[in-house]
Amino acid sequence: MSLAIAVQMDPIQAIDINGDSTFAMMLEAQARGHSLFYYTPDMLSMLDGKVMARGHDVTVQRKEGAHATLGPSKMVNLADMDVVLLRQDPPYDIAYLTTTWLLEKIHPETLVVNDPTEIRNAPEKLFVTGFQGLMPPTLISNDVQALAEFRDEHEDIIVKPLYGNGGAGVFHLKPGDDNFSSLVETFQTFWREPMIAQKFLPDVRNGDKRIILVDGEAVGAINRVPAEGEARSNMHVGGRAEKSILTERDKEICATIGPALKERGMIFTGIDVIGDYLTEINVTSPTGIQEMDRFDGGSVAGAIWDAIEAKRA
Repeated sequence: MSLAIAVQMDPIQAIDINGDSTFAMMLEAQARGHSLFYYTPDMLSMLDGKVMARGHDVTVQRKEGAHATLGPSKMVNLADMDVVLLRQDPPYDIAYLTTTWLLEKIHPETLVVNDPTEIRNAPEKLFVTGFQGLMPPTLISNDVQALAEFRDEHEDIIVKPLYGNGGAGVFHLKPGDDNFSSLVETFQTFWREPMIAQKFLPDVRNGDKRIILVDGEAVGAINRVPAEGEARSNMHVGGRAEKSILTERDKEICATIGPALKERGMIFTGIDVIGDYLTEINVTSPTGIQEMDRFDGGSVAGAIWDAIEAKRA
């Protein structure tokens, strides 16, 4: 089976080829004989009801500085593609949502991964709240009094933007920290959306586990350990990746959420687990597959394409 694949992503010239999950997926697709067309979200258009994109045929190779060779610029009708990979990074804003409104016009005749309607209906820090008993104590609110009462109850908390990503805007407020009011005011100045507060989990010092699920089934995990003096484990802010395995609690979490992910057409998702608690379900542009493959010697990208090919067949 040879598929025509369109990849909607951030500028390919700027990616880290040794860490970028989209790049790994493109390499695997190319190795399977699929053709690749690349475009950025700002090049998505609708013309007389047709969903179009201006971009380039592309070939990729694992060669630093020469990892992508682009053909001439051209406009294509995405309905003529077999698969569209929706892979640009957040922010999860109106620009992002607009791409989902456009792409749902061609899905599922053209398979969009992940399902654009379900991505839109599953903001990552809100979607996770639908699975009670898996999360730490969590408050989503702009009510200053509610936030203060939550802090009084739990004392040691994390505060972060509801639609943030990559660890940006994540603050750890320890007991006695007198910056609480100032921080809330700052959040309300820059964001109209509610903020999210969670009880701080000391287990984060041992790592924030990223588990990848393909079509609702767990296929691997890595542990991301924060740098000394840092509450965030994201690798681009100094977190260190370590080999990891699934615990019985991890398996219980995956078994609970997996059917819902599969039902919603979430072929490629990444969840974050700290200790015994699920903290996020990443459905927009999950990462971590290259690190998993280096530790486990497997191919998460291969598992993703097995699932996509099965659905196309």
